Amino acid sequence: MSEETNNVSEPEAPETAPVSDSAAPVQSPHKGFLGKVDNYFGVTKSGSKFKTEIIAGLTTFMAMVYILMLNGRVFETAAGSYGAAYIATAVGAIVGTLLMAFLAKMPLAQAPGLGVNYAIAGFAAAGTGMSLANALIFVLLDGFIFVVLTATGLRKKIFEAIPVAVRKAIGVGIGLFIAFIGFQNAMVVYPQPGLIVAFADFNILGDTSFDVMLPAIVALIGVVAIAIMSKKKIKGSILLGVLGSAVLYYILAALGYACGNENCKEIFTQFSSISNPFTAFADWGKNTAGVVFYEGFDFSGYLANNNVGQLILLIITTALSLCMIDMFDTIGTLYGACRQGDLLDENGNPINMNKMLLSDAIATCVGAVAGTSTVTTFVESSSGVAAGGKTGLTALVVAVCFLLATFLSPIAQLVPSCATAAALIYVGVLMMSSVADIDWKDPAVAIVAFLTIAVMAFGYSISKGIGIGMIVSVIVSIFTGKIKEIKVATWVIVVLYLLMFILST
Repeated sequence: MSEETNNVSEPEAPETAPVSDSAAPVQSPHKGFLGKVDNYFGVTKSGSKFKTEIIAGLTTFMAMVYILMLNGRVFETAAGSYGAAYIATAVGAIVGTLLMAFLAKMPLAQAPGLGVNYAIAGFAAAGTGMSLANALIFVLLDGFIFVVLTATGLRKKIFEAIPVAVRKAIGVGIGLFIAFIGFQNAMVVYPQPGLIVAFADFNILGDTSFDVMLPAIVALIGVVAIAIMSKKKIKGSILLGVLGSAVLYYILAALGYACGNENCKEIFTQFSSISNPFTAFADWGKNTAGVVFYEGFDFSGYLANNNVGQLILLIITTALSLCMIDMFDTIGTLYGACRQGDLLDENGNPINMNKMLLSDAIATCVGAVAGTSTVTTFVESSSGVAAGGKTGLTALVVAVCFLLATFLSPIAQLVPSCATAAALIYVGVLMMSSVADIDWKDPAVAIVAFLTIAVMAFGYSISKGIGIGMIVSVIVSIFTGKIKEIKVATWVIVVLYLLMFILST
């Protein structure tokens, strides 16, 4: 893709759907209800099929279902129970993904995002003087600000302000970010004393036991299997890779147990721990649903040890920081995922960008009311796009799966994280192709692109990677005589990022 194409600026004309209503009619091969569904989502018009959309939706769900369990644990204490946090997470994912399906009609899914969830849970931790309801006020304000920016069109100026070098690096950075998540989930890399991370130990003659090696073995076999099936043009290779990896995991665990490994035996104990899922709904209704309204504005606990000025500054900086993180995480994810699936318009912008961002913003508000952290478009959506998803039907399938998962909460844990990790790693492989679009021979471009990618992957944050890239781009422009080319909006965003880096953790 040429630099001119990547110099993205959103068109003044109204945004188009994945299939423009003004395009020549394409006859659906389906009749009755299926025909209406086809015409509504534009499945046939987009060149896709129902089977492909369903497989893509299942693939995305399998890649991101872990967030239900993970976020449940993050908010377990603050929400009063694991079940309450689990259902709150599911509600945010369902509403956000349904908005993607029916408002934006795009094949992407949403759920409470990683990183921010730990920050919000930290505000509600013991000793802060804040409750979960107080922390959810920050999330609600974040969503409201995001809605305003999107509805007024100010978001367009923000998007145009992102330097070309940063835009080109976004897809690569997200690819490495996704792959890194997959490597960690499968223990292919893991924390080790004296090192930030270390590669898995497969020395069968050493001290490492088989059950420790098992997740890494399964993930690596799974990602290679996906690549082989993709090379052979097998449809749904990513989903088949995930399901096959799950089966392999339990087969190898059973063999380990048969050989006397007690830890492998414990893997199967989860099958007997299935409890009544309706208890989780009751806990959610009691502990977190709507708590932001009837308890959130009572900051008496925080004010017991702090003054009103400190509270106001905290609310403003935190809400703005969350909004910046949400907006740029989403923009980065949308651009990377849509580029992966060739879902860009003639100007290089993601199709229906405004509606997707509005879906994200509304979902964040709903998530706050449900009792969870910022809802955002998940980078794992790229796995469904890579599997062929092109329309909102893919998102609808994901939302239905999340709805079913609310009633099958214990069973959702049966797909091991090492199986979904294979999909994440392979999506990272696919998204690395964007690195060829970067002009590495130009030092001014190379340093901006490299730092954007590196901070995303190693700093574990899409938005911070974009922030560092923008700051460095401005500095480079100043000292290379291009200061006049810097847009006003770019200056504003860079200043906000600087304040975020300085004032927030």
